[in-house]
Amino acid sequence: MNSGLKAPASVADLMRMMGAEARVAELILRTATTAQKNRALLAASQAIGTQRNKILAANEQDMKEAREMKLSGGLLDRLKLDDKRIGAMASGLDDIAALADPIGMVMAEWQRPNGLHIQRIRVPLGVIGIIYESRPNVTADAGALCLKSGNAVILRGGSESTRSSSAIHACLEEGLDAAGLPHSCIQLIPTTDRAAVGYMLAEMTDCIDVIVPRGGKSLIERVQREARVPVIGHLEGVCHVYVDKDADPAMAKNIVVNAKMRRTGICGAAETLLVDRSAAAGMLGSLVGALLEAGCEVRGDAPTQEVDARVVEANEADWYAEYLDAIIAVRIVDGVDGAIAHIAKYGSQHTDAIVSANAATAERFLTRVDSAIVLHNASTQFADGGEFGMGAEIGISTDKFHARGPVGVEELTSYKYIVRGAGQVRPG
Repeated sequence: MNSGLKAPASVADLMRMMGAEARVAELILRTATTAQKNRALLAASQAIGTQRNKILAANEQDMKEAREMKLSGGLLDRLKLDDKRIGAMASGLDDIAALADPIGMVMAEWQRPNGLHIQRIRVPLGVIGIIYESRPNVTADAGALCLKSGNAVILRGGSESTRSSSAIHACLEEGLDAAGLPHSCIQLIPTTDRAAVGYMLAEMTDCIDVIVPRGGKSLIERVQREARVPVIGHLEGVCHVYVDKDADPAMAKNIVVNAKMRRTGICGAAETLLVDRSAAAGMLGSLVGALLEAGCEVRGDAPTQEVDARVVEANEADWYAEYLDAIIAVRIVDGVDGAIAHIAKYGSQHTDAIVSANAATAERFLTRVDSAIVLHNASTQFADGGEFGMGAEIGISTDKFHARGPVGVEELTSYKYIVRGAGQVRPG
């Protein structure tokens, strides 16, 4: 926000001021060169490295308060920053700078018989509002993706990560300074007052073109309920791994444990393990044992309980659950069609995987499971824009309109048609 302006008297005044500045910034970004945007990203990446200790100190304060508030282990994991995660954040900005600039990209072109030349080209969405919880790295990812795609952005981070997000945002502002771009290209709402979110959703239709929420189910539901502009988002990530009778046992074990336990608090973490009834005798005990030994609570159906006394009885709610914790539901199904039917009923169309050496079985799963991301012989933890080569992502969309899957620079664009003629008029 422009520090030269008079301080706003209320949340409404603050939001109106930020919205007006974002609209001005949007016009500047529409004509910003690729080199200018990349200069901002690379300078911001360098600033994150230089300010590493300041970011870590801010994050430790946020973590201290979060522990006092007794936030869950999954939320604490999302909030925590360390040298590795800060390094990944900086690398993400470098990767986004290295991406092709989508703005002005010709998506299609053709010549009509009457001589009209038509092009469909990528253009920015305009001003994007992003509301997120816990993960302070979203500040960098979202700011960078919006900048590269030519969009001004208004960021609203969670109150639990306010210090961390502010420290990261200061690095983005250093990048904007280096490129001669106004700070209003990437704004971070400087208040934790919840009224700012309500105002952003319902009262800024003239300032914000699209809202992207990233957080828990309650946040997403609120945004989808109250927003008066289009929303790109997903409710939850109820992700499945199906182990087929033709799976390699060692591969299945490695994938299942990684999909659940690498990071339990991310939306791509597996929440349900489905095992082919024909594979249960040879693999179920090993899979359950590996999960338990990794520190995961296993909630299972009757056959799963029989293989290990430590398995807790699963109920109907467990098949719908997004635990975001070291808990997994395990169920025996009748082959790939049983797995597909289970996912269709209980899944959230986010990310689902099959482990099988049978190509035909895998193809049946990949084509019939209607999720944003489907994988064969790979962990669901790869549901990430960075892993897809997109530099980073704002989130994983389960929508079917506009954007689906990882939301990267291309998903933050729209398109328009440019028609060039030589005096043609349409005959009556």
